[in-house]
Amino acid sequence: MPAAYHPLADQLRIEDVLAALGNPVRLGIVRELAASEGERTCGSLPLEVTKATATHHWRALREAGITHEHKQGRYKAVKLRRDDLDARFPGLLDAILAVPSLAGGSSEGS
Repeated sequence: MPAAYHPLADQLRIEDVLAALGNPVRLGIVRELAASEGERTCGSLPLEVTKATATHHWRALREAGITHEHKQGRYKAVKLRRDDLDARFPGLLDAILAVPSLAGGSSEGS
């Protein structure tokens, strides 16, 4: 089985990153990863989608260069490529993560 595609840091494209982050499920994944120390297993994140849909979202994030995945025993470990994103697009990730999420029905700020 071939290794999963991960673009190099200098191959990251702003349009791919923004398109991937434009989806609420993927943005939620990135928020969870940003709040975590280190890497997580894909199954440890609370996704309310089918396994096939989750796989699609994970692939979109990886191929956009937002996450990096690798096998860890029987599991797939994933981490946010914060250093690469910050070097390529300074301040972008922080700005996106600073926007309050509407997904959880949170009443913060109202």
